[in-house]
Amino acid sequence: MLRMTDDTRTMRERMLAGDLYIADDPELAEQSRAALDLMDAYNATTVRQGPLRRRLLEELLGSVGEGTEIRPPFYVDYGSHITVGARTFANFGLVALDVAPITIGDDVQIGPNVQLLTPTHPIEPEPRRQKWEAAEPITIGSNVWLGGGVIVCPGVTIGENTVVGAGAVVVKDLPANVVAVGNPARVVRQLAD
Repeated sequence: MLRMTDDTRTMRERMLAGDLYIADDPELAEQSRAALDLMDAYNATTVRQGPLRRRLLEELLGSVGEGTEIRPPFYVDYGSHITVGARTFANFGLVALDVAPITIGDDVQIGPNVQLLTPTHPIEPEPRRQKWEAAEPITIGSNVWLGGGVIVCPGVTIGENTVVGAGAVVVKDLPANVVAVGNPARVVRQLAD
């Protein structure tokens, strides 16, 4: 049995530190419910409600740059752990599970149905059964293009100007200025600086 009796931190403090925590903690559950309310309101807007969409997005996310557009539906865990730079575009169906920070640079293009997944779970069966989990941050550099259906796994950093082909599963860091495709994603081409 996993014992954490010597650790006096709250589950939120543990989560933010990247350590094992229990997600159904009352404080975390309330923060998630508040985020999901904002997410639902955002997803219910129409294309003609641009100012309302922007206000809801600014309230939901940690920060969002000027000229950034995220097309609904858009799914988050907390929202507040996501920062998005300027002039970024995310097409329909972005899933950004932000248990750990998700940082998205400027001028990023995100295709439909992309998943940015920070949560991790223990490999050992007993702590997983006890509902312990953790998370690792994701960083997407400026001017990256993630093709439709790309999955970015916990702890991954993608360097600036990199292109990730549709359907790729990114399980490890990708350098700047490359094209990567496949499952797992692998570099197939270097781009000019």
